[in-house]
Amino acid sequence: MVAPYAPEETTRPLSVTDPRHSEIVDFLHYEAELLDNLDERRWLTELVSPDIVYQVPVRETVERARGRGFHSSTFHLDETYGSLNSRVTRGETKYAWAEDPPSRLRHFITNIRVRPHTSADPNLLEARSNMLIYRTRQEQTTPQLLSGERHDVLRHEEGRWRLLRRVVYLDLSVIGTHNFSLFF
Repeated sequence: MVAPYAPEETTRPLSVTDPRHSEIVDFLHYEAELLDNLDERRWLTELVSPDIVYQVPVRETVERARGRGFHSSTFHLDETYGSLNSRVTRGETKYAWAEDPPSRLRHFITNIRVRPHTSADPNLLEARSNMLIYRTRQEQTTPQLLSGERHDVLRHEEGRWRLLRRVVYLDLSVIGTHNFSLFF
């Protein structure tokens, strides 16, 4: 079943002068730095909530009248903290052959829009951002590019922001990468 891309926003993003906006921008840039440096354990333990929902829905090409083509129940990734932890742990072993030597990654995070959460809970914020992941492997001369939009919910926990929910809407309907071991 194809689901609509996302409901239309009814609230304007926070002003860039709002301190919460700066906090979330700093969070997302720090997250990108950790992922680029392959410091996935630190990313998971410092920035990800134990209640995380982390999804990448499947996309198909459809007519405009049918929405944007994202499935509501079929995912490339549908992760919890436990499954993310398993992926990180596996990457730390000598058995992660698909990523040894590891890919070289660069996360470009742009057009960050921060809004109050629809629940009006002051400990929750929504952030949407555009992302481009540039990936090269071994001696490849052609990089792999993954672009899309991330819809995040961040929760203030124990004095810091943590990622509570991430849905990544990829621009690709066919993913031409040999493995899916990276994090968005």
